[in-house]
Amino acid sequence: MDDINIKKLAKDLNLSTSTISRAFRGNSDISQATKERILAKAKELNYQPNLYASNLREKKSKTIAVIMPELANNFFSEAVNGIERVARDNGYHTLLYVTDDDYQKEVAIIDDLSNGRVDGIIMSASGEANDHNYLSKLKKKKIPLVFFDRVYDDVDVAKVTTNDYASSFEGTKHLIERGCKKIVFLVINKSLSIGKMRMQGYVDALREAGITYRQDWVIDCSNDREESISILTQVLTTIKPDGIFASVERLAMASYYACHKLEVKIPEQVKVISYSSLEIAPLLNPSLTTITQPAGSIGTEAARLLFKTLEAAEPALVRDHLVLTSKIIQRRSTGV
Repeated sequence: MDDINIKKLAKDLNLSTSTISRAFRGNSDISQATKERILAKAKELNYQPNLYASNLREKKSKTIAVIMPELANNFFSEAVNGIERVARDNGYHTLLYVTDDDYQKEVAIIDDLSNGRVDGIIMSASGEANDHNYLSKLKKKKIPLVFFDRVYDDVDVAKVTTNDYASSFEGTKHLIERGCKKIVFLVINKSLSIGKMRMQGYVDALREAGITYRQDWVIDCSNDREESISILTQVLTTIKPDGIFASVERLAMASYYACHKLEVKIPEQVKVISYSSLEIAPLLNPSLTTITQPAGSIGTEAARLLFKTLEAAEPALVRDHLVLTSKIIQRRSTGV
């Protein structure tokens, strides 16, 4: 009966059945006026489309997955919003998975999704291991993968990143221009793509300014906040830096806690800059100078690349790498 009804609907409206089907899926290539005309006629005929059966015929789930290290981070929240907008425009649902920066969780999620539950995956990598062979399952099942922000350089798929090297170089230079001569760089995972590029920008900016780079100024921190606060308390009492560059948002917060604990004044005694999309950054005391990534645009572009891949005749050939630009927002934590 569905076929007869959709054909009758198409005939009455002088439209193709594919146009009718795309309208019910909410595809963005159908005008709002046409959608409203189709829905009104469907209501008149008491027609209810069976989208689930249609998806089975097409062998599509009409669902994508987003895999990320954490959700309690404004960057990832904004990125997901960008992804979901594009997914909705294409008539797709979105499933969210969080790895907690745990490699084994990432592997387990990929194993679960490789059974055809989703048509494509957008992922920000955990980065905890060098063996990425588990991702080959997706290629065998023809499930496209797009990386955003945190990527595996040895996995040849489409990627959306930001200018991590250049923004880190400029962030370090900003601290130097504010009078800092002993700048520590806080990192959680140096082997991850963003960790490597941001650290290199920091090192090169020091060298350009004639400041000798010291390995003990690169501080390995933890995903656990209390552990990072303990590490940074030790750094503030031994190295006694006059500048702190946090490579990820959570380490800026740990720095503030450690400074408060030791009554170290920001920015008078130590200046702080961090990669962050934190909405309350202007409200912190003092307000936090940030290197802010265009998180929403990163999500939007990653989703566009995924749907480009899904629609491509040869999905494996879609290997675009988009690099977006971050910006420094100067606030009181660096003495502005």
